[in-house]
Amino acid sequence: MSTTDDVVDLLVDQHERIRGLLARVAEAAPGPARQEAFAELRRLLAVHETAEEMVVHPAMRRFGANDVVDARLAEEHDAKEALSTLDGMDMADPAFDDRFATLRTMVLEHAEAEERDELPLLREHASSTERVLMRRAVQAAEAVAPTHPHAGVESLTANVVVGPAASVVDRARDAVRAVLGSGQ
Repeated sequence: MSTTDDVVDLLVDQHERIRGLLARVAEAAPGPARQEAFAELRRLLAVHETAEEMVVHPAMRRFGANDVVDARLAEEHDAKEALSTLDGMDMADPAFDDRFATLRTMVLEHAEAEERDELPLLREHASSTERVLMRRAVQAAEAVAPTHPHAGVESLTANVVVGPAASVVDRARDAVRAVLGSGQ
């Protein structure tokens, strides 16, 4: 975990957690441990991307990095679609592993692109005070973000309009699944 209050450090730490969860899901046999790792990965990806869409990408646009943001948003959309497909699949389905391998590659490439193209610009253009405030804003956005992927919701406006309702539905679905122990 990051020992600073900088949003860039928070995002890089989350990318490391995501990489670890991707590996856990890929390496685990179908069963409760894999299901638990996948559920944690799905939730982290959903809240992480929502927070970036609400806080980081708008800041990057203010800094004139529209091409960088547009590329990241396109990647996020594609990953959300892939994650949504996996979210509805049985992990014992032979197609799950192939689709998960595709998602894993997408997510790893996306994180690398953010760390290479976006986060250095954020450090360069945002003051340390702004980055501390952005970290707090990211954490606030994550606290209320949907816990499942919602492809097509990749902008600040869409997240503000659709996000709260999606979050309530997602969190209710998660609670029901936890009680029923279905892992679905």
